[in-house]
Amino acid sequence: MTELNIDAGTATQAQRRMRTDMRTRDLVNQAVASVPTLGLQRAAEFLAAMGVPAEIAVRALVYPNRRRTN
Repeated sequence: MTELNIDAGTATQAQRRMRTDMRTRDLVNQAVASVPTLGLQRAAEFLAAMGVPAEIAVRALVYPNRRRTN
């Protein structure tokens, strides 16, 4: 039997779960928009203070190509 390993960054939209948490989406969008002026550290601190899971914060801030489009 063969196992397939699919990287989260290469998964298609159909393979990703539908977003259900619009609050987290809005917080991540605010943090990403603030990176050029406040820096990555402050954006990460903001997301942590707002209760965004670390896995989501890292993916959104450090790997922008893995962000969802909407």
